[in-house]
Amino acid sequence: MKFVLTKKDIIALNQEFDKGFLYNESSLDFALEYARRTANWTKALAFLVRAILLDHVFEEANKRTTALLIKTYVEFERYKTYDDKILKLVKNIILKKISSIRKIEEMIKDVIR
Repeated sequence: MKFVLTKKDIIALNQEFDKGFLYNESSLDFALEYARRTANWTKALAFLVRAILLDHVFEEANKRTTALLIKTYVEFERYKTYDDKILKLVKNIILKKISSIRKIEEMIKDVIR
């Protein structure tokens, strides 16, 4: 079964940390649409990660939302994560402004054990 998140699901993740107010809804819509169309779950997750982190989908808590999203998505796929590596992934994407989906996908694979 393919793991398909909705906008409501992503907002609920953000509400774990903040109010869930969208700042860049169109970027989230684009990422969710791509995620629905691809069978490659790491690529789908990479699009969502890039949208939330670099396009600032939410007014607040984008980094924490991204970390929770990665952990949730990976665990649904029956893998475990290295939590310290998730934090480094988030930090590196932001500081290095990594926008390449391929690179983000590689980074996601690196946090899976």
